[in-house]
Amino acid sequence: MRTALQNGPVVLDGGLGTRLEARGNDVSSALWSAEILRQQPEEVRAAHQDFFEAGARVATTCSYQVSYSGFARVGVETDAVDELLARSIAVAQDARAASGLGPTEAWVMASVGPYGASLGDGSEYTGDYGLSAAELRDWHRRRLQVLAAAKPDALLCETIPSLAEVVALREALSDLATPAILSFTVADGRLRSGESLVDAVRIAESTPNILAIGVNCSAVADTDRALRIMREASELPLIAYPNSGEVWDANARSWLGSAQSLVAYVPEWLALGVKLIGGCCRVDTGELAEIAAAATRPRS
Repeated sequence: MRTALQNGPVVLDGGLGTRLEARGNDVSSALWSAEILRQQPEEVRAAHQDFFEAGARVATTCSYQVSYSGFARVGVETDAVDELLARSIAVAQDARAASGLGPTEAWVMASVGPYGASLGDGSEYTGDYGLSAAELRDWHRRRLQVLAAAKPDALLCETIPSLAEVVALREALSDLATPAILSFTVADGRLRSGESLVDAVRIAESTPNILAIGVNCSAVADTDRALRIMREASELPLIAYPNSGEVWDANARSWLGSAQSLVAYVPEWLALGVKLIGGCCRVDTGELAEIAAAATRPRS
């Protein structure tokens, strides 16, 4: 995957939960798309294939909300969670093969959601967990180890809202050989916690096997501002996959507001050094196809 990033931009997928919902699945539970992985893995495989058909060359696994604490609340044992984490990677790899793509043409990135995602209360957009970096490290460690053992192309630690969680992930990744990406959720040029984005970049740069850093699950304008700050602070490849522009209401469990296309930003972001580009929540196959076309269009 490092070689692929050197050769040109790689197109990510869009919002997996969005695609699953568009296919007629109910993703309104506290376990979100993880419940579909548990009950209907064939739907997850089909959703990955839909994105590959639209032009994606990365499948982001359905493990964002698969956590031991989250599944414990619905009576699922630890060993079963281990199996679901491994299943998420196998399903994505199967979808890649079924799409006629090989491991040097398309990649599987294991999604590692933040602690707040396990709570289902929207706290990943504030980082206000009340936990130390050490406690967060211990919470993340086993899941990272299980995902790494299933041999994804990279571990995508995403929607990171606070410095404590950046530190926790750096430490939890320290004994793993799998390449890692750290992607932050931002607002107004800072982490969602209000802490310094530059400080987050400095911590991320010291993460073993770091492949790229960037922004996801944020508004397009906030993503643009953050990418420019990050480019000033680091020479690492950048990853960008913002939301549609709608805002998640955790209490109502619904999206509010109107969508904004991110396609117009693609040329600027590629020029800035973004090497992995796609969409997050509410970005489906139609817009992903437009992003793919813009990202792969020859540049003068």
